[in-house]
Amino acid sequence: MALAKRIVLFLMLNFLVIIVISAILHLLNIRPYLAANGLNYNSLLVFCFVWGMGGAFISLALSRVMAKWMMGVQLIDPKTIDPDARHLLQTVYELAESAGIPRPQVGVFRSNEVNAFATGPTQSRSLVAVSTGLLNRLGPAEIKAVLGHEISHIANGDMVTMTLLQGVVNAFVMFLARVLAYAFSNLGRSRDSSSSNGSFMSYMLFTYLFEVIFMILGSLVVAAYSRFREFRADAGGARLTSKEAMISALQALKNVQNIKDPKADNPAMAAFKISHPAKPSLLYLFATHPPLDARIQRLKDGY
Repeated sequence: MALAKRIVLFLMLNFLVIIVISAILHLLNIRPYLAANGLNYNSLLVFCFVWGMGGAFISLALSRVMAKWMMGVQLIDPKTIDPDARHLLQTVYELAESAGIPRPQVGVFRSNEVNAFATGPTQSRSLVAVSTGLLNRLGPAEIKAVLGHEISHIANGDMVTMTLLQGVVNAFVMFLARVLAYAFSNLGRSRDSSSSNGSFMSYMLFTYLFEVIFMILGSLVVAAYSRFREFRADAGGARLTSKEAMISALQALKNVQNIKDPKADNPAMAAFKISHPAKPSLLYLFATHPPLDARIQRLKDGY
């Protein structure tokens, strides 16, 4: 049931992206970039920019809503009288005030996985969510440090920066793939008009090939920034609480990182969680999170 829900949400989001971006391209009167006399680079550049940035920003705009649906986050009513919920709410509010940002929404999602995440399009429309596994397995000081880490993500504007970076990467991938595909599909063509634009089929095949190659290269850049922001959020969590508390929280996460909940294993949210399983050394460059040992050592060295 959870898988079916995710598939439906994924399809709905992509359908919305296609509809909105198609409307934008129509309003901008963007003509087809592949014409009889070759590529129209201006149209191609605008086309790729709108698709690359548009998809990223629509996903960002809906990130808080999608997180609630995908992860099953239950928001805590600010007027709640439940003492545990009230304590969690007040802790987040105090950390937000210390960080100089508006109070985010606070929620809890049911999962044995010990994790938390922050998302939202702006500081004033942000969400901090923690798993029941985190609340049940970590101590008060460690929970506060994790919350400080997530508040730091919001204060640093990491969601917006990641979106901008991903959007730029998307646009460049689309643009370069199509330019190179057009060039390669016309290599060795004859001079007669029937083959003046090369084979459309080979153009499409080269486009897909180069998109895959450039997406892999682009993901290295995005992953590198994601790892950097995790180190920075750890430092922020240490400043908002204490270095000892942040180190203790990361150590606790390391001790329970083998606890996995398939229901909470959502690739779309993986980069926004406080921790993620370590990747084999050869795949480290694609990891969104540094190894917990490296994060602990960075804090010990003075961050």
